[in-house]
Amino acid sequence: MSLRRTAAALAAATALCAAAAPSAVADGSPSAQAPAQQDLPSALYGKGDPQYDAVWRQSTALLAQDAVGVEPAGKAVEWLAGQQCEDGSFASYRPDPTEPCTAKTAADVNATALAVQALAALGGHDERVERAVEWLRLVQNDDGGWGFGPGGPSDANSVSVVIGALVAAGEDPAEVRSGKGGKTPYDSLLGFRLGCDAPEAERGAFAYQPDDEGRLAANDDATAAAVTAALGEDMLVEPGEGAQDGEGAQDPAPSCADGGDGKAPTPAEAARGGAAYLAERLEAGGGHLRSAMPGAEEQPDYGNTADAVIALSAAGHRDAARASLTWLEKNAPKWEAFENSPAALGQLVLAARAAGGDPSDFGGADLVELLNATGPAPASAPGDGKGADGGSGDGGDGSGGDDEDDSLSPWLLVGVGLAVGAGIGFLLSGRGGGGAK
Repeated sequence: MSLRRTAAALAAATALCAAAAPSAVADGSPSAQAPAQQDLPSALYGKGDPQYDAVWRQSTALLAQDAVGVEPAGKAVEWLAGQQCEDGSFASYRPDPTEPCTAKTAADVNATALAVQALAALGGHDERVERAVEWLRLVQNDDGGWGFGPGGPSDANSVSVVIGALVAAGEDPAEVRSGKGGKTPYDSLLGFRLGCDAPEAERGAFAYQPDDEGRLAANDDATAAAVTAALGEDMLVEPGEGAQDGEGAQDPAPSCADGGDGKAPTPAEAARGGAAYLAERLEAGGGHLRSAMPGAEEQPDYGNTADAVIALSAAGHRDAARASLTWLEKNAPKWEAFENSPAALGQLVLAARAAGGDPSDFGGADLVELLNATGPAPASAPGDGKGADGGSGDGGDGSGGDDEDDSLSPWLLVGVGLAVGAGIGFLLSGRGGGGAK
């Protein structure tokens, strides 16, 4: 999901708020990337700066490889497992995992949750998964949700990726209750849903977070994440899952006849409303979602579109999901992250798979081959007979091939300096469109 960018955006914005660095970093030049090129772990996917997204992109790559029958390199899996702290949490990146975590180690809820999904899918890591889930339970907010950092205000994206982690670990999110108030993750997630008091075009969508006045603005990224989570799915949405078109999949929501929503929706009902909103947004955009950072022209948002394909597939909007997948097949090669970002490629693999497409023939490109080339050579891949050759993007040391990971896209970095004065929440809530920008 585009959560990889949401989490990285928050960390990046925090780190860069006092600097005028965006213009230097956004160009992807060697000088801008130089600090990230020093001593990258050979087991890490991608060559971009790992500080804000290493665990996220590693988890995405491993999930996508496993989903299409690729057995990842053992050292890639071991690297991810070794990033875990003793308390069960994961930071965004620990340069030296042999050093113990301390009070200064910044735990990352999103990275922890996605690592859980990857390790659970790969199998053989039950103890690590259990410790991570226990830590997530420990830092659950009173409203039932989670923020990017433990104790931070809950946001729809973080709640969604944790729900996915709970599902992947065999937990029932409806039974995971906060210590105070007994709220569940679904209680928190539905608190970000826009109902009958919102403009008609935004009803059914989800916000990232309320603004300082407590108002909600529709956010496409948050909506895609929330739809998948509200349906009780993790990122590995299987082809053909969800309701069939015509069997409740396309119920419009919310119904505001007779003055309001009536009783609160169930998570599944809220998911259907969010999916209907996404389908309308995609149709209006010609098959894709759009994004514009402050001061920038509106542009296609490839990552959010891929997330929407996964959400619509889970919700049973198969025609809409397939139409947007077709748009991605034709246009995603224009994405600056298309050929060398493990997070972007993994996301596209998962989207293509969820919508019933072929990741190995994605508009003529082999997404699986491109993904494999960003990291150490896989132990095996379908059709190779023994083990994939190539794999490493730089001739075999496994350091990857990601010159500019999509989690720190140029427009995001340009917008950081403009948005800091208005607060991080504004930056993130404006990413997905459909609300204030």
